[in-house]
Amino acid sequence: MAEDKELRYDPAIIETKWQARWAADPGMYAAEPHSCGKPKYYVLEMLPYPSGALHMGHVRNYSIGDALARHMWMRGYNVMHPMGWDAFGLPAENAALKNNTPPREWTLSNIAAMKRQFDRLGMGFDWATEVTTCFPDYYKWNQWFFLRMFEKDLAYRKKSKVNWCPECATVLANEQVIDGRCWRHEDTIVEQRDLVQWFLRITAYAQELLDGLDKLDGWPEKVRTMQRNWIGRSEGTEVDFGVENRSEKIRVFTTRVDTIFGATSVQLAPEHPLVKSLAEDDGGLREQVAKLLDEQKKAREAGDIGEIEKHGIPTGKFAINPYSGEMVPIWVANYVLSDYGTGAIMSVPGHDARDFEFAKKYAIPVRRVIAPSDPSAEEPELPYLSEDGVLVNSGEFNGLSCHDAQKRLQEVAASKNFGEATVTFRLKDWGVSRQRYWGTPIPMIHCERDGIVPVPYDQLPVLLPEKIEITQQGGSPLARVPDFVNVTCPKCKGPAKRETDTMDTFVDSSWYFYRYTDAKNAVAPFNSATVQYWFPIDQYIGGVEHAILHLIYSRFWTKVMRDLGMITNDEPVKRLFTQGMVIKDGAKMSKSKGNVVSPDDMVARYGADAARMYALFAAPPDRDLDWQEDGVAGVTRFLGRVWRLVTKYAPVCRSAVRGQSKTQDSGAVALRLLRKLHQTTAKITQDFEGRWHFNTCVAAIMELVNEIQGADAQLAAGEVPAPVMHELLQTLVLLLAPFAPYLAAELWEELGGEGAVLRQPWPKSDPELAKEDEIEIPVQINGKLVSVIRVPAGSDSKVMEAAALEEEKVKARIAGKTLAKVIVVPGRAVNLVVR
Repeated sequence: MAEDKELRYDPAIIETKWQARWAADPGMYAAEPHSCGKPKYYVLEMLPYPSGALHMGHVRNYSIGDALARHMWMRGYNVMHPMGWDAFGLPAENAALKNNTPPREWTLSNIAAMKRQFDRLGMGFDWATEVTTCFPDYYKWNQWFFLRMFEKDLAYRKKSKVNWCPECATVLANEQVIDGRCWRHEDTIVEQRDLVQWFLRITAYAQELLDGLDKLDGWPEKVRTMQRNWIGRSEGTEVDFGVENRSEKIRVFTTRVDTIFGATSVQLAPEHPLVKSLAEDDGGLREQVAKLLDEQKKAREAGDIGEIEKHGIPTGKFAINPYSGEMVPIWVANYVLSDYGTGAIMSVPGHDARDFEFAKKYAIPVRRVIAPSDPSAEEPELPYLSEDGVLVNSGEFNGLSCHDAQKRLQEVAASKNFGEATVTFRLKDWGVSRQRYWGTPIPMIHCERDGIVPVPYDQLPVLLPEKIEITQQGGSPLARVPDFVNVTCPKCKGPAKRETDTMDTFVDSSWYFYRYTDAKNAVAPFNSATVQYWFPIDQYIGGVEHAILHLIYSRFWTKVMRDLGMITNDEPVKRLFTQGMVIKDGAKMSKSKGNVVSPDDMVARYGADAARMYALFAAPPDRDLDWQEDGVAGVTRFLGRVWRLVTKYAPVCRSAVRGQSKTQDSGAVALRLLRKLHQTTAKITQDFEGRWHFNTCVAAIMELVNEIQGADAQLAAGEVPAPVMHELLQTLVLLLAPFAPYLAAELWEELGGEGAVLRQPWPKSDPELAKEDEIEIPVQINGKLVSVIRVPAGSDSKVMEAAALEEEKVKARIAGKTLAKVIVVPGRAVNLVVR
């Protein structure tokens, strides 16, 4: 019983011991100087919002990055693995309203709690580089960047129709509206409002953001596809239709100008300026347009306006086709959007499915203007969508191919000054104004005499007041703080008002990973030479839900900094990994779902190593993980087996003579164990270098432990030499180190290892030792598997064929039949064809 008690695995004792030791060594996870001569490796997980506590969904994300960082340290890299806090944002403000706690106090207490959790989990972060985005030493540089963008005409203010979340009581960027609802409040329908807002001109980089995706071959294709679709490049032509008896022009955008002679109407968005003008004098039209707007609103709320039931209203007015002079009716249609393209379309029902549906509904004429290029071909039904045909019923352009016609029609439009070839993007400028308190103040001043005046650089940061009454009524809370609002104009020295909007919190996260490299810099956002050493980030890890939010914004920010001469890299991230979610009770683990599992509970019951290792073992890291607490308990039992195995034979290992041959006269058992050890090492190394199958890495370690424990009688009898035992158990501990760092540190010390396990060289696999003596070969007859044979590794085709033909099941199957053909794939399979 005494021996059993001594060998009992107690993670609480082990992990508390090593947590204290690591805390006493602040340089444990610090990156080395650039002059160290080692290759650099920057591994980063997306920084968390300090919501109060981590859950097991977070643990999975950070366990992936931490395992990789530890592996790369052991591979001899100079590793940067920082952590910080996305500390501004609405949840802190909402919590302040609910709990009567100032946002700063709520945020900092949460940071302290989550930091304790990270430390208890044994995460290898360099806290010396910690960034907290709500501190003035960080958000000062948000303001600095804003001023630089204002100087470059990349930051500007305009009145615009914006997305308004009633729950957040603030504006949302287009990217923050998901299926018509707020990205933070899945049940809250987003409204449309007209407000004066600050924007960042991300569209100035639309083409470069699109082109750059082709170079990001280390990113998941699904993320690149999402960004391509969001940027939404369309090549086409803008054409001005005149308006009968009016001076206005209707500019339409079309990707198929070759079909313009088939336009039988022009359709406008309900909010198009011409519609508003026409409705001023027509009460009936005004009432019907209001109904269309209401239908659009309901379609947005339903989440897919593309599926709206199409309705339209004839205005009684006519547009003039600039190519043909034909008069076509002007309609208002609910499926035409004011914020997409020009807010007006030419309707060509003969060659567009959507227009065809609308035309049939309202008896609008349908005209063919594209025909198959083969004149003998049967006339196809309308709508005919092909771009491989030729123009018909198109005046002087008849007979031209669609491609040639597009080019020629663009030339005519340009020469006669009624249109031009153009490219449009779905991407809109980034609205960064927020009517809330807990964010970076926008560093602009409004002067009655001089207009908008930037805050001078030497007056940064514009500090966020700490004592403030927060409500969700009447705009930004900052507007009710006279000491903040009332200022002197830097230009005319007269009275002025400070901007009271704060910045979107995605500004904070668009460049934080640059600040990590030089987190204490008081004179600049960062040192450019330091950034040049570390960037691009070698591996970034986070959720796919940020594909068109944080990830596209951070790419934009990088390009702006490059053009400001601050950095030389075009992209922030070389490789991106999007982990799967943790699912519990059929839904993503989240506070809003009420299904979170606290890592504190798991650590208390099973240990931090078990909680981390389960998060890596239960599913491939890119797949969703279905939470099962029994799985954590199972990992603890496995770690207990490792503990007992290593501590039992540690005295033998410590007695091993270093440098003694491990293979000479070692015996069959020792050679078999060494083979399994080197095969396991090769597999785990390969998985770290390629696609991360951490679940199978852990499984391979479990198989290795089973193999060693299966030879326990021979180990106890001394049949395996001490040098072999030493290599077996020491390498086992090193392989375990990225996944279970606490236990690995304890067992490394138990084996007499010198220095931190984190700084030991990663074990190398010997191909000769890993090579199998025999291999299994499947034997098929007429394509069906009938047996598996074992042959010496490296056997040639003749040996494999002979072994297959001697196998009893094979002989029985081919008895009395003709062997027509033998196909041997060396080292892989034998296929027999019999008749």
